[in-house]
Amino acid sequence: MTNTEKVALVLSELKSLSDLEIYHKTSDLKRFSKDFFDYSPILINELKDCLADIVVRPLSVDVIILVAQICNKFSTPLTLRGSGTGNYGQCVPLRGGVVMVMSGLRKIRSFDSKSGEITVESGCLLRDINDELIQHGRQLRLLPSTWRSASIGGFIAGGSGGIGSVRWGFLRDPGHLQALEIVTTEDPPRKLELNANNSEALNHAYGTNGIITALTFTTAPYVKWQQIVVDCCEWNQAVELLSKFSCAALELYLGTLLEKEIVNSLPHWSGKPSGKHRILLLVSPDSVSTIERLAKSAGADFDDLGSENLKAGTGLRELSWNHTTLHMRGIDPDWTYLQMLLPQPESEMMRKLKSEWGSNLLWHLECVRQNGVQRLASLPLVKWQGEEAMNLLISQCKELGAVIFNPHTITVEDGGLGVVDADQVQAKSNFDPKGILNPGKLKGWNIKVN
Repeated sequence: MTNTEKVALVLSELKSLSDLEIYHKTSDLKRFSKDFFDYSPILINELKDCLADIVVRPLSVDVIILVAQICNKFSTPLTLRGSGTGNYGQCVPLRGGVVMVMSGLRKIRSFDSKSGEITVESGCLLRDINDELIQHGRQLRLLPSTWRSASIGGFIAGGSGGIGSVRWGFLRDPGHLQALEIVTTEDPPRKLELNANNSEALNHAYGTNGIITALTFTTAPYVKWQQIVVDCCEWNQAVELLSKFSCAALELYLGTLLEKEIVNSLPHWSGKPSGKHRILLLVSPDSVSTIERLAKSAGADFDDLGSENLKAGTGLRELSWNHTTLHMRGIDPDWTYLQMLLPQPESEMMRKLKSEWGSNLLWHLECVRQNGVQRLASLPLVKWQGEEAMNLLISQCKELGAVIFNPHTITVEDGGLGVVDADQVQAKSNFDPKGILNPGKLKGWNIKVN
């Protein structure tokens, strides 16, 4: 049977299902087969020709089970897609087949006022979940910079941290994800309820080992965050001050440091022009005075921009994490980026790289908590000079002690710590024995089957 004949049979069976929208126009196939992998010139070359054969949008969990059954029957690749805000090509179908858009599952199923846990369907937007939580005096612990358009299922499957990581660490840390409802691609498919322990293998697995249909996760008490800008003349002074903020006895939700060349390109609502390196902070109201005291004691400029307006889309959180890359690429698309955890102490490593790469590397730091310890992560802006130069920079970063989370690769492992997670591979064996879910993205499975 040719691929064209198989696609025709799959499409015929899918058309018989209710609660399922089907898209098979070329324009739709192209739109739903891409995310923001164009941040990486390397991934552009690898993924530019990847295209789904069929795109479906289920409106119920029951129909997802039937879609899984049809894909299993014809051994057809099935790739899950949230809002498509990822940068690693997480939802790009490497081998065609069916792309399943999960945005039709958007119910907020329950909220536990005692524990603060919330259960939602995987297509819910983070923005909508946060709005609902605020009504209960709660908020999301962790958010990507794309929180206004990203879905919770996509964040769990493809994300790792972001806004809130200075306090709450990363998504895979115990205590965030409490349960999953998933659909398998076995014959026949099953709908399963996984507890926190069994959910860990599906967290940050790119949808390669189970179809996430609903999630239960923890939340935090709501705080009306205050926006603070601190400007420093010297880079080392700014790094030292940022570290002081992250370790002080105050409530911090975001700590971002941008080199002055980046600051000069930010929107006007990022603070007053200064020509200096800039720290962006979200802090609780009772922490503002401490930030001001520490900043002025160090000779830095302090500016209180007031409380956040989450409806406006012009707050400091919109300038953090990979939104910094977004703004710089809007000015010059030759900018790309890296992601890493910096070694301690950080300044010597940054000085060495800066002395060699000069204006082709601009530092962007983020405060994070790793294994209970305050650390500095970095998403430096890198001027594209070819794949060889990028690989050289990555090698130098590693030699200087940085842990690289490579955004220029397509597999779960290489985009993370670089090691195979046996639990993820075992979960794929259990829940996706034919290997039809997002094939090609789980390196450990590729090794196993080959």
